[in-house]
Amino acid sequence: MSITSQKRNNIELYTNKFYATCTLGGIIACGPTHSSVTPLDLVKCRLQVDPTLYKSNLQGWKTIVSTEGGFSKVFTGVGATFIGYSLQGAGKYGGYEFFKHYYSTLSFVTPEFVQNHSVWIYLGASATAEFLADIMLCPLEAIKVKQQTTMPPFCNNVFQGFSKIYTQEGLKAFYKGIVPLWFRQIPYTMVKFTSFEKIVEAIYAKLPVKKSELSPLQQISVSFTGGYLAGILCAIVSHPADVMVSKINNGRKATESMSQATNRIYKQIGFKGLWNGLPVRIVMIGTLTSFQWLIYDSFKAYVGLPTSG
Repeated sequence: MSITSQKRNNIELYTNKFYATCTLGGIIACGPTHSSVTPLDLVKCRLQVDPTLYKSNLQGWKTIVSTEGGFSKVFTGVGATFIGYSLQGAGKYGGYEFFKHYYSTLSFVTPEFVQNHSVWIYLGASATAEFLADIMLCPLEAIKVKQQTTMPPFCNNVFQGFSKIYTQEGLKAFYKGIVPLWFRQIPYTMVKFTSFEKIVEAIYAKLPVKKSELSPLQQISVSFTGGYLAGILCAIVSHPADVMVSKINNGRKATESMSQATNRIYKQIGFKGLWNGLPVRIVMIGTLTSFQWLIYDSFKAYVGLPTSG
């Protein structure tokens, strides 16, 4: 991991323009990709709340189309998903690039440590970035989960959802899932970025030529492969917390604390219930993560920045 400033098409690394470009890349990578898998997310969230609801994704989609008003209903929650994960992508990717460089250049961090123990830099940078990104994501995630897991849907769009939740429960309702969201997203992102960096590093180490000798298309192909493998690990690590996010946003009582709600829900579903919907999530997250890295690194290559890894 180099911490030396370079210039690529007038964008100097580790400047405000560089971080703004990476932030924009994160928006482009996360908003559209998360939105595109809304049908998978819809079935997954409903199965997390009620595992007997559908026998398969296909059966779930057929049921939704036939009973809830047509094909468009499989995209229930797409508006909140797009806005929420665009904001999260901005904070996650832009923040990761910022904190990765920041932690690498702290006065007590030696170049030897950066070279030999880079995994700690990746873990710290990704955790910090995700912690902050989730503060932007949480209100939209609350609307999305509420909309997806109530039938008929709690609201028809983001603005109606915000108005109804605020009127019925107040502002605090938008952050009642922040702790389980952190427990889901921070480990997820730590695995996502750190495993990606190490997988891509291993791939480049096995190739007969240096990364700099590969074409941008070849480098982006490496990013796509590393992203998919990292996505599988992400899905497994973060799935139990994902189930709890869905359960808590759907069924936490107004009089319950976070720990009370978590304990009550865990007693209902047990350890096995924490893994409801995992196969769907592996497909969804593996696809999401690979395409996010594909889009993010394609954008970086387009504007003249080096690809990740």
